[in-house]
Formats: sequence, structure tokens, C-alpha cells
Amino acid sequence: MPDAPLPTTSPKRLRRAAYVITAVLAVVLVAGTTTRLMARQALRTATNDSAVQSVSVARPSRGEAGTLVLPGRLQAWAEAPVYARTSGYLRGWYVDIGTAVKAGQLLAEVDAPEVDQQLVAANAALATAQAQRDLAAVTSERWERLVGESAVSQQEADEKRGDFAAREAMRNEAQANVQRLRALTGFRRIVAPFDGVVTSRATDVGAFIAAGDGRATPLFTVADIRKLRLYVSVPQSLAAGVRPGLTARFTVPEQPDQVFQARIVRSADAVDAQTGAMLVQLEFDNSAGQLKPGAYAQVTLDLQGPATDSRPLRVPSNALLFRKEGTAVALVGPDNRVRIRTVRIARDFGTDLELAGGVGAGDWVVNSPPDSIADGDVVRAVRPKGAPNAAS
Repeated sequence: MPDAPLPTTSPKRLRRAAYVITAVLAVVLVAGTTTRLMARQALRTATNDSAVQSVSVARPSRGEAGTLVLPGRLQAWAEAPVYARTSGYLRGWYVDIGTAVKAGQLLAEVDAPEVDQQLVAANAALATAQAQRDLAAVTSERWERLVGESAVSQQEADEKRGDFAAREAMRNEAQANVQRLRALTGFRRIVAPFDGVVTSRATDVGAFIAAGDGRATPLFTVADIRKLRLYVSVPQSLAAGVRPGLTARFTVPEQPDQVFQARIVRSADAVDAQTGAMLVQLEFDNSAGQLKPGAYAQVTLDLQGPATDSRPLRVPSNALLFRKEGTAVALVGPDNRVRIRTVRIARDFGTDLELAGGVGAGDWVVNSPPDSIADGDVVRAVRPKGAPNAAS
């Protein structure tokens, strides 16, 4: 049998198969290249991301306007230490601490026999001086008449007139001494200088009393507590908002649930160089006797603060950086670059710090910045939710 003919493939079909194979190889080559490029880009991005540190940022907050809480001290409206004006021994005392007294009320009596004897001697000296003055007056008049009769010389008459003037001066001196001793005798009675309450007594019967010794402990202390003075030291940065007539609220430890009202009556109008604060005096009506002088108080001042956009800015205390240039904070700009800004602290509230300048309301402040952070570093700023991605 003759051999069967071999199958043949047309050239057109071969070309088509070659095109398909070429296309498949091209697709495979492009896909592989693209995959490698994407993987390389992802690796580069991951490497760059790992080199840029992420930091948490926040806007500075505004301090409260018009409200200031400060410690204060209550004092009696008037307080007077009472000393003895004459020396002697205490005969008796008639009031004790906590006693309400009226002006001129007898507090104690001093036994001063030496002053009594000095008064007797002074009265005798006054009588002698008066008699000598009267005799000198009669003699002067007589010699004036004799001069008119040319019985004595003018010189002798002038001498008698001068003796009369000297005797009259001696009489006046003796009289003044008597009045002084009478006043000392009256000072044996120790009386209250004004209406008030006796807050201290530092003497007892038989104790020796030294007159006029201001260095000694006062015999009594009398305080007028119908009104109280409340003293507060206001920082210099807020002193401009203090003026007479403003009201304040305060509490005391013994009555924590009770809020009292006081009124600013005057201020020192000067800043103390040591404390950097201005002393302010408030007035409290204590006619009901609710509070005691010398007590500590926590005072809330309602100041007339500046406009809302002028209130001082606050940042968290953990935002501070301590550099050789001074205290600073790290800010993140729109280009995500760090700027180190020196600041000055006005007041320390513990978790927050009130700044006197260096930071704006639109700045982004880095919270808990690393010590290695430097000016010009590129960072990834993690802002609070809802905040814009760039500073405004």
C-alpha cells in the first residue's frame, strides 16, 4: 500500500501561534517588572517611613479669663496690743481671752505706790514754787513803784522783774510735773482701746509690769472682728485686672461647704520685688462672728479679664524642652518640620503651664518630645481626631 501523506501546517497558522506566544511572554515580562517595581517602591516607602519619627501634637489651650484662685489670710479689722504706761505690780485682771469688751472698759489695774509718792512730792514742790512766784510778783510790783519815786535804781527794778519771770517759769515746770504724774497715776487702770474681743492675756496677779517696754509681751491684745481684712497677693501678670469694688469668693478649711463673699477695697498699687505680686486687701462683714482672724482662706477672684482672644495660652507641662538656650517647646509647621521655640513660663498649674509668650494660638505643639528632637527635623505629626492636617 502506498504511504499516507504527512500532515502539514500552514504558514499563517504558525505566524499566529508565534504572535500569541510573544504576547504571552510580553505580558509575563511586564507583570514581573511591575511587581518588582512596586515591591521596590513599597520597600523605599517603608524605609523612609521608618526613618521619620511620629510625634503627637496639639494646639495650645486658652486660660480661664477673669478667674484666679489664690491663698489668702484673714486679719482683724483693728488689732491692738495693750501695754502698761506705768511700772508696778498687777493688782488684778478682769477680762480673759474671748471676752467681748467696750472702748474704755477696765481690763486690769496696776499697783504703783512709787508713782503715788512721786505725785505727793510733786504737789509739795508745786506749792513751794507757787509761793516763791507770788512773793516774786509782789516784790516786782513794789520795786516798780519805788523806781517811780526815784528811791531805787532802774537796774534793781529790772532784776526784781527778772526774778519774778524765773519764779513763774519754775512754777509752770512744777505744775507740768504734777500733771505728768497724775496721768501716770491714771495709767494704773488698763482699759480697752476700742470695742472688740480680747484675743490674748499674758499677765497675772502679782506680776511685775514694766512701763513702755514695747519689746515685751503685751498684757492684752484686743481685736475688732466685726469686720475682717482678707489679704491676697495677686501675680504681676494679672494685677492690672484688680480694682476696688470687684467681688471675690472664698472658703475656709473649717467650713468647706460654705462660700463667703468679700469685696476688694484697696491694693498696694506696687509689685513686691521679692514675690513678684501685688498685695490686695478685701473686706468681709463678720458681724455674725462666722470667721476668726488669722485663718487661712482660699480666694477666688472674679477679675475683669482681657478679651477672649487675648487670654494667656497654656501648654501641657510634658511639652517642655530644657536646652542650653533656656526652656523651649517643639512646634511642627505645615511642612512637617520641627521648630524649637524658646518660651517663658508665667504660671505653673501642675499639669499645665501658662506661657508669657513664644507660642501662638495656631501653632502645633509636640507633646512629650524626645530629647533628640532638633530644629529642622522632619516628623510625622499625629494630630487629634477632626483636626486639619496642616496648621492654620
